[in-house]
Amino acid sequence: MKMTFQRKHLQTLRSRLNEPRRFIQVITGPRQIGKTTLVNQYLEEYRRPYHYFSADAVMAAGENWLFQQWETARLQWQQSGAPEFLLLIDEIQKAVNWAEAVKKLWDEDTWEGRPIKVVILGSSRLLIQQGLTESLAGRFELIPMSHWSLSEMQQAFGWNEDQYAWFGGYPGSASLVADEPRWKSYVLDSLVDTSISRDILMLTRIHKPALLRRLFELGCLYSGQILSYTKILGQIADAGNTTTLAHYLKLLDTAGLLAGLEKYSLNPIRQRSSSPKFQVYNNALLSAGRQETFKQAILDPVLWGRMVESAVGSHLLNHSKEEGFNVYYWRQGNDEVDFIIVSQGRAIALEVKSAFSLKVSGMKAFTGSFHPEKSYLIGSEGIRWQEFLRMRPGELF
Repeated sequence: MKMTFQRKHLQTLRSRLNEPRRFIQVITGPRQIGKTTLVNQYLEEYRRPYHYFSADAVMAAGENWLFQQWETARLQWQQSGAPEFLLLIDEIQKAVNWAEAVKKLWDEDTWEGRPIKVVILGSSRLLIQQGLTESLAGRFELIPMSHWSLSEMQQAFGWNEDQYAWFGGYPGSASLVADEPRWKSYVLDSLVDTSISRDILMLTRIHKPALLRRLFELGCLYSGQILSYTKILGQIADAGNTTTLAHYLKLLDTAGLLAGLEKYSLNPIRQRSSSPKFQVYNNALLSAGRQETFKQAILDPVLWGRMVESAVGSHLLNHSKEEGFNVYYWRQGNDEVDFIIVSQGRAIALEVKSAFSLKVSGMKAFTGSFHPEKSYLIGSEGIRWQEFLRMRPGELF
């Protein structure tokens, strides 16, 4: 990745750290999307003392370890005589009881008037959110980071729309795409396996890790498709029950890997009990596990239509975390609408249509039943998918 390329989040971090000490800045997002790079870019321009450490490199990080690192930062600030000091903690979710420790130490600094500003980074959205809501309420601001967009991959690496639809948005893998077998191995071994191992299996009690991995593989294979939990159980040996599958799918979602979109309904109970529509957060997760190459896929109209729909879905998912809307699908009988995005009670229907799509559009049926605020067709007869991937979906409302 070109270190000269700066994501928009750097300006947000810069602006907030230029303010008087007020909140802990919390940077969250999946692995390998540039959180640590963002911090390093900020530190390159920072002209005051700081202390950076990562819990990812410690086998048994806990409260005592956090206390030691924080005390080190306090000592360095005292010795420097600087008007402020910056403390940065990477992969904070690895430290046991981290939220309680951070609360205690932050409050001590506030009480004693120490000008130590704090930035914490984390890959597990579930564990970070639990710590923030349970212990640090009112003390933090979020800077959510998502997988790289088409526009970012174009600016940083010169990719075109088709490359993005197949290779996705992992900046660290961009230099390997000319050697596709090597690229696929890197994505599966260095990105996926690390994310599952470190952000789920090491931090959460999982009774059937092989089941979780198999669910991930199946979800990637069927990205963009609706699959009932009964059918999932039929395709996975020793799958347990639907409750276990739903829990594992939620964990994969919080790691920024794979989501199970719920069916849009005005009844929350029906919504939660619906069959999931699998959707990867990054199309690299879909294509890395397939046998086809980029050149073969782009010549297969049906497969390429699926890749495009999945790219649209991942675009919506990633922007939903930053722009504050929810993503659903809708199906009733043979009628189906690919995506429903909802913000503050307002719904917008989106249908992705390729020339070779075999799906029956349900836009008319959905509009008649739910009266969405707007509806859009993404395809040759509406918004071109290449254009849609450059848009901020929240601006559709």
